[in-house]
Amino acid sequence: MMAQFELVMLLHFSRVVGQPVFYRLVQPVSLLVTTKCTVRTMSSLSEIPKSMKAIRVEKNGGPEVNVLKEIPVPQPKDNEVLIKVEYTGVNFIDNYQRSGLYNRPLPYTVGQDAVGTIVALPFSAALPSTSLPTLKLGQRVLTPVGESFAEYLVAPVGKVAPLPDFVKPEDGPAYATTAFTAAALVKESYPIQKGDWVLVRAAAGGVGTLLSQLSKHLGASVIGTTSSPEKAKIAKENGADHVLLTTDSSESNVKKLLELTGGKGVHVVYDGVGKDTWEEDFEVIRPKGTIVTYGNASGPVPPFAPLKLSPKCLKVTRPTLGPFINDPQDFALYANFIFDTIKAGGLKSTTYKVYDFSAEGVAQAQTDITSRSTIGKLVIKVA
Repeated sequence: MMAQFELVMLLHFSRVVGQPVFYRLVQPVSLLVTTKCTVRTMSSLSEIPKSMKAIRVEKNGGPEVNVLKEIPVPQPKDNEVLIKVEYTGVNFIDNYQRSGLYNRPLPYTVGQDAVGTIVALPFSAALPSTSLPTLKLGQRVLTPVGESFAEYLVAPVGKVAPLPDFVKPEDGPAYATTAFTAAALVKESYPIQKGDWVLVRAAAGGVGTLLSQLSKHLGASVIGTTSSPEKAKIAKENGADHVLLTTDSSESNVKKLLELTGGKGVHVVYDGVGKDTWEEDFEVIRPKGTIVTYGNASGPVPPFAPLKLSPKCLKVTRPTLGPFINDPQDFALYANFIFDTIKAGGLKSTTYKVYDFSAEGVAQAQTDITSRSTIGKLVIKVA
């Protein structure tokens, strides 16, 4: 039977690791056919090498187990983009995975934040429809997922956002995992309301500075804790109304915090420190409040019985970023919230230091972030 069909034509072979790439031409043609075929599609920007440099972990241990290796460039699936990485960022989770605290199959490539350029992406029909601009070849983008301590990475198309012109590429890593985490904490773990009292632990750190800014932007009064007067100054510059020093006694800090809140305590504690501040969180939270324990800088919190929550009818949540952004629509909402807040002047990044893309540079960055002496985001320049 003669009929009109869409013609799907193979145009050429890509140079993406020697894999075939298909482009789709749509035109009416007359064909004698009995079936219709579907072809997976992918387009590439330029010649891409077969191998790349990457920081790998082949055994659990300290920062010294990071090694620079030559490995194959990853091949994107039909729902992924291939990104040439410019900058990546260091996160506490890198240490948790490397040490074995968080189980991850070995060997693996380190990292998850990336700012870079799209060099290959699926045909437009495979791109999700969200509130973000459409992804394009050659576009500078940001993603909080993927193995980013490498010259190239693949990321799901639904977790990649075009980087706005008003964000510098070197600042981008601060708006990936850390900003998406902070946004999820203030929008879902405990949705901040105007007039709330908020306690931010490690208020001069990468997540802490962004948490303080977002809390302030949403109308909260922010109390931060940090370890030095120098860090206290940074915390105040990033939205904290009051800062308590952890070098003071816990008893003194609890007393000061309760005085600030009229004896009631805070509505929410955002705690990325973990074990060392866990018990104090229960002293400073008000009845019906929420403790958000999202990090383990001093070690994981100890196991506890649910009855511990009953005297004040408390809520405790232990979030991680992944579930918040699994859906492309949710990812787009958070990306837009972050970029809109930056544009409105409610969010800015602080870069502590830019490190070399080497085993030694990465080891130093991972050592520095665990020292609890850094201020802002630790960035690695890949290209």
